Amino acid sequence: MSELNLILIGPPGAGKGTQADRLQDDFRIPFISTGDMLRQNVKDGTELGKRAKQYMDAGGLVPDEVIVAMVADRLHRPDAEDGFILDGFPRTVAQAQALDQQMKAAGRHITAALLVDVPDEEIIKRISGRRVCVKSGHTYHVEFDPPKNDSVCDEDGSRLVQRDDDKPEVVRNRLEVYSEKTAPLIDYYDDQGLMRRVDGTRSPAEVHDHIRAMIATLRMEDDV
Repeated sequence: MSELNLILIGPPGAGKGTQADRLQDDFRIPFISTGDMLRQNVKDGTELGKRAKQYMDAGGLVPDEVIVAMVADRLHRPDAEDGFILDGFPRTVAQAQALDQQMKAAGRHITAALLVDVPDEEIIKRISGRRVCVKSGHTYHVEFDPPKNDSVCDEDGSRLVQRDDDKPEVVRNRLEVYSEKTAPLIDYYDDQGLMRRVDGTRSPAEVHDHIRAMIATLRMEDDV
């Protein structure tokens, strides 16, 4: 297998970022977050960044054509020659189709789409349990990583708060958007035989081991 081109799919709070960090260390391929890429283009004042900023300043969504062009430009850089890990793109079937066209034009293809699958109620528990200190941003979790004293940061003694976007009702809304817009990608990549499912309720180490085993199997199949 000459390239390892991966797409990470999963609801917010599924742990995709954690797995992407580990995989880029394992395989020496870049982790490309479209949110970071968008912000960098705007910061650098690229032509695509300027176009995106016009929509962002007006409070609108950056159109697919701009995002797809940014992704295509990023994937042509030398560090992505041997592969990449995409997170945050594609978000819709239309974006996935546009990505396929870009990849085909470059003589490349997606190796696999990895679904880090976590039930909604588990996601709500993970995100709504987060607490952040108001002074330095240290993060805790009321169940998984609680502070020594309730509502007080261990590091600087400042007050711990729940961010507005971590509140259960907000998380539910985010999950509804994910289900409506992004979940259809599962069928899209399933139909192409590219979808691989991972149980995201396991520990990060177990999820990582499972993904590594999947990739090893893909490479064995490719060599046959």
